[in-house]
Amino acid sequence: MSQSCLPVQAKMSKAKKVLDEARETQNRELDLVDKGISSFEELPGLFNMSNITRLTLSHNRISIINPGIANLLNLEILNLSNNFLRELPVSLSSMPKLRILNVSINRLDSLPRGFGAFPVLEVLDLSYNNINENVLPGNFFMMETLRALYLGDNDFEYLPPGLGNLKNLQILGLRDNDLLELPREIGELTRLRELHIQHNRLQILPPEVAQLDLLGSKSVMKMEENPWVQPIAEQYLLGISHVIEYLKTETYKIIYNRHMNGGRSGPVPPKADKSKKASRFRA
Repeated sequence: MSQSCLPVQAKMSKAKKVLDEARETQNRELDLVDKGISSFEELPGLFNMSNITRLTLSHNRISIINPGIANLLNLEILNLSNNFLRELPVSLSSMPKLRILNVSINRLDSLPRGFGAFPVLEVLDLSYNNINENVLPGNFFMMETLRALYLGDNDFEYLPPGLGNLKNLQILGLRDNDLLELPREIGELTRLRELHIQHNRLQILPPEVAQLDLLGSKSVMKMEENPWVQPIAEQYLLGISHVIEYLKTETYKIIYNRHMNGGRSGPVPPKADKSKKASRFRA
């Protein structure tokens, strides 16, 4: 055996050892971080371990999730961040107890049909992929149990009005996209306490943002690095609270309506160059 094969073999044997120990001890949490895993075929018998509640497979080389993962009926937390995923199986959203799904830092440029059917999902992290509004399935915003949605570092220019259906959402991460505007329905997210919209192409905000509780001691609003219209930029220099108060004024509503009706000042802000993103690389 060549020396170059030894590390991979060692990591695979470590993964098998973790599985074997979990079976023996009936451990309900599997930690398979950075084990050199490239396929679920390297984890024989995993899908028969129906008692598993947490599965961590981050920092591996997995490109495809076997649909059989849905056999893990008691799984509550699934972390597949930092892999090579290009697609997700339809079966994923049928998992009855899945509360937290992390597939950030992958190469996803699509989502399966019916992806919003998760019955109890509370946290969904899709950040640092290649997703945009055109690949969102029709039921994406029907996840009523969702408390945190992370869509940062993707390719969104717009968000559908359906965003307003996420009535229990408390955290919305949209940083580092290509967003040109936010839907007015964002004002319906009455439980929202964190809004991250920094590093986009936003020039205006819907007045409805001022209805949200984003100024409390436990609230967060990040909006830097956007080409705001001058009045918003001036208020932002004074602080987020000044921006929120300004959004409530009749003066701003006139500016907003003029902008939305084609009175945009100047050309559309250019997109950021994302050609060197790791998610763009073809392995």
